[in-house]
Amino acid sequence: MKIQAWCRTDRGLRRESNQDSYLINNDLGLFIVADGMGGHSGGEVASSLAVHTAEDFIAAHIKDGLSPRELVTKAYEESSSRIYDKSMKDTKLSGMGTTMVLAYRSEDSIFVANVGDSRAYLYREPYLWQITEDHSLLNEQLRAGIITEKQIATFTSKNVITRSVGYEREVHVDVLERPLQVGDGILICSDGLSGLVQDVMLSEIINRSPPDQVVEACVDRALAHGGDDNVTVMYITVT
Repeated sequence: MKIQAWCRTDRGLRRESNQDSYLINNDLGLFIVADGMGGHSGGEVASSLAVHTAEDFIAAHIKDGLSPRELVTKAYEESSSRIYDKSMKDTKLSGMGTTMVLAYRSEDSIFVANVGDSRAYLYREPYLWQITEDHSLLNEQLRAGIITEKQIATFTSKNVITRSVGYEREVHVDVLERPLQVGDGILICSDGLSGLVQDVMLSEIINRSPPDQVVEACVDRALAHGGDDNVTVMYITVT
């Protein structure tokens, strides 16, 4: 099986800077999207440091005999530790952190890891499923029954996340494994997309767009819906 990936990141229409970062490393089979938080420059620093630390760690330890799940988890732990330590040394970066969704191919499986409210979706024609869980106040209150689906639009703390990489030194990572099939698509995005474009619309875009045009169509749709946040979209196909 062969994997191809496309990605686009956009500052959006209302932000002064882009605090998202991403990585496509076909040689490692590693694909990452991160959405930073923490002041004017902290978010950019945190997301970039997370992505590059994870890449460096996996490249350095890929032959150490760790299972893919262990390798990915330790990459997150290293990223979180480095971000936290950097924030402790520079008061301008205090409190910075980042979401991070990581997809790592190992043989005929994909390992998807997540911290925060950036998302990964699995597409198997004609259906699209969210396969990560949002670590957000909104999702926690939905699951607890405190608010309903109808109240999402008026929920005032949509951007509050309950888990991040680097805000604390230690991090708890969700990791799942999915067997790959020819024809699969994996959509990874920051909440600049998922917060503005409903899943049913994302499914429609993927179903009617050539794979190499999915990313552009998704970003354009987010901008058309207000573009009030940085938006990063990655689309991975299995052929």
